[in-house]
Amino acid sequence: MAEQKQFHYGGQAVIEGVMIRGRKYLVTALRKPDGTVSVDKQPLPSLYTGKLRAMPLFRGIIVLIEALVLGMKTLLYSANEALEEEGEKISGGWMWLMLIVSLAFAVALFFLAPLFLTNLLNIEDWFLFNLVDGLIRLAIFVLYLWLVSLMPDIKRVFAYHGAEHKTVNGYEAGVPLEPESVKKFSKAHIRCGGSFLFVVLIIAIIVFSIVGKPDLWLLVLSRVLLLPVISALGYEVIYFGARHADNIFVKIILAPGMWVQSFTTREPDNSQLEVAIAAMKAVVEADNETSIIPPAAAKAV
Repeated sequence: MAEQKQFHYGGQAVIEGVMIRGRKYLVTALRKPDGTVSVDKQPLPSLYTGKLRAMPLFRGIIVLIEALVLGMKTLLYSANEALEEEGEKISGGWMWLMLIVSLAFAVALFFLAPLFLTNLLNIEDWFLFNLVDGLIRLAIFVLYLWLVSLMPDIKRVFAYHGAEHKTVNGYEAGVPLEPESVKKFSKAHIRCGGSFLFVVLIIAIIVFSIVGKPDLWLLVLSRVLLLPVISALGYEVIYFGARHADNIFVKIILAPGMWVQSFTTREPDNSQLEVAIAAMKAVVEADNETSIIPPAAAKAV
């Protein structure tokens, strides 16, 4: 009997829906204004399924690109579906503009703003400077998530985020993909993008400390140019943690990232779970890989 392979599914919440990324396909399920659930299936470009996607360090950079581009495309699709009844559409050009603006905003808020604030303190010691810079960065990140979580429209998206996590957790545990079966699972997941970002911010403290404290313009340049390196290292930490989730030391290291998800997820209702389950069932069927089985089932083979 051929050895069976595991595949770890993941995704993100969108407007009134959930996207699940599979081995070969990207599936987005949405709750339409009329109450029905629509499912959109798209093949993944070779960049996201090729050899680089499986190579250590390189895969972290590919995952970052994937999250930005595919995440924005999926959000655009869900927004257009929500606007369909009003006869309005957002063009692809706007998507790329929003992507650039969002990326610039994230770099400015989470990397450059802490740097300039720390620079105002006139700290001479390079290690203390980078430590304070990192702590300010973490504080801004947590404060930002908390403020965003208070927005009514975002609360609903975060409920779909919780539905996505519960569904993935249920699938990996091998339970039937039904609302009553998956609702008992945690709304947090070790491979969540929120945990990844938190790990990235921690690793940034270490990487930027190696840079030291050169002139301000070099510090600014390092905050931008080293982002791919930090992302690559961050992904490897999450990748390792996901495969050793039962290890007590791994749990301690990843605990802050799991805690961050208390801001970015909410308990979903059954209708939201139904959407996430529809996405999961569709992507597993689309992949059409009989060798892909849930991790819990793989352990029993």
